[in-house]
Amino acid sequence: MTHEIGFRSLLFATLVFAVFLVFLGEFVVGQSSTYVRPPLAPAKSDAVEKHLQERKSLTASTDPDQMHISLAGPGQMKVTWVTSSAVPATVQYGTTSGHYTNVASGVTKQYCFVLYESDLIHDVILGPLNPSTTYFYKCGGFGAEFNFTTPPPSGPNVPIKFAVVGDLGQTDWTATTLEHLAGYDYDVLLFPGDLSYADTWQPLWDSFGQMMSPYANYRPWMVTEGNHEIEDIPLVVESFLSYNTRWEMPYNESGSTSNLYYSFEVAGVHILMLGSYADFDTNSAQFKWLQADLKKVDRTKTPWLIAILHAPWYNSNSAHQGEGDAMMAAMESTLYAAKVDIMFAGHVHAYERAERAYLKKPDPCGILYITIGDGGNREGLAGTWLGPQPVWSVFRESSFGHGELEIVNATHAYWSWNRNQDDIPVMADDVWITSLSAAQSGCTSKSTTGAIQSQNVDDSNWEL
Repeated sequence: MTHEIGFRSLLFATLVFAVFLVFLGEFVVGQSSTYVRPPLAPAKSDAVEKHLQERKSLTASTDPDQMHISLAGPGQMKVTWVTSSAVPATVQYGTTSGHYTNVASGVTKQYCFVLYESDLIHDVILGPLNPSTTYFYKCGGFGAEFNFTTPPPSGPNVPIKFAVVGDLGQTDWTATTLEHLAGYDYDVLLFPGDLSYADTWQPLWDSFGQMMSPYANYRPWMVTEGNHEIEDIPLVVESFLSYNTRWEMPYNESGSTSNLYYSFEVAGVHILMLGSYADFDTNSAQFKWLQADLKKVDRTKTPWLIAILHAPWYNSNSAHQGEGDAMMAAMESTLYAAKVDIMFAGHVHAYERAERAYLKKPDPCGILYITIGDGGNREGLAGTWLGPQPVWSVFRESSFGHGELEIVNATHAYWSWNRNQDDIPVMADDVWITSLSAAQSGCTSKSTTGAIQSQNVDDSNWEL
C-alpha cells in the first residue's frame, strides 16, 4: 500500500510539473535579440546630391535613367524609365542580346509639384512573354542594353523566391542592404512602402530612382505605399501624386480603381498589396475590392496567399503603436476567413516575427505576421521594445536588414531574415512555414471567401 501511494504521489508530481512546463511555454515563447549593431558611419548629408550629379554627368539626355521593371499581368512586364529629352515611348526586346524581334509602345507622363517639373516618365508594357526566360531590351532607341528574367510559370507546386524589404530611403545603410539583396537570386521583390523619403522634396525621387535602378532594372519590384509617399499639400498638390506617377502598379489588371491597393499572381502565389493610407473601412472601395478579389482566389492553383501593407497590425515596438489597429479592426477577420498565410508590414524601423495569430492571440489558423521596416532609412532604427514580450511575438530585433522567402512547393516555404551587418548579410531568424491551404495545417475547413466582415479591437485585447 505504501509503495502504491508513493507511486501515485510521484505520478501526480510529474503531471503537475508537465502542466507547469506547458503553462510556462505559453508565456515564455518569444526572443528579444540582444544583438547590438556596430555603429556605421552615418550617411553624408551631400551623398544624394553627389550621386545625382555624377549620374547626370554620365548620362545623355536621351539615355534611360531611373529604370525599374514591374509585373503587369500574366506574361507581361512593365518597363519604366526617365529621360530629360523627348524620346519615343518604345522598348525593343528579344531573347538574344543585340537582336530585338519585338517592339512595344507605351505612354509618356510628366507631373508638376509646386515649382518642380519632373522629367519625362515612360511606361511600356512588354508581352506576351515566356516564363523563366531572359529578355534583352533597349529603351526609346537610346542608351545601353539591359536584361531581365521573367518569373517561373503558373502552377501550385512551382518554386519561386521573393526578396522582402521596407522603408529603404537612400542612405549608406540603404546601399549596404541593396548590395546584400543583390546577392540573393530572387525572382520578385516585395516592398511594403516608404520608398524615397522625399517628403515633398522632389529631387529625392530622382536620386532614389537612380539609386534603385541597378537593382530594379533587371528584377521586378512590386510596391505599395507608405506614409512617406502621401506628400499632400492641401489645395495645391493631391496626395500620392509623385508615387502614383512614378510607380504605377498593375491595379487595373486586378479590378482595383486605385494604385494604392491591388493584387497579382505569380507561380503558385496570390499577393494582396493593401493600402494603409487609402480608406479601408467596411464601406470603402478598398474593402469591397478586397472581398471581390478574395472570391477570385483558387487555392488549388495559388495555394499561397500573402498580404503586404505598410502599418503593422501586430507590433510590440514602442514606435507607431496602434497605428494599424483601425485597419486591423476592419479587415483582419476577412483575411483570417480567407486563410491568408503571411502578412508583411513596414513602418516600424525594426524586425519582428509573430506566431500565427488572430484577435491579438496565438491561433494556429491565423496569419503569420512579419514587420520588416528596416531597409536603411534616414530616421534610424526603432530600438525600444515593450515588455513583457507578447505571447504572439517570436523574435524581434532593432537592426537593418532584408528578408528572403522561398516558396518550395504548394505546402511549404522557408523564410529567413538577414541582418545588415555592414560587409555581409547575417541570417538571424528563420522558420519553415506550412500553408494554411495544406491539409496538414488542419485549417482547410475554414471559409475561403472572407465572409466575416469586421471586428472590434481595442488595447484590452492585447495578451501579454
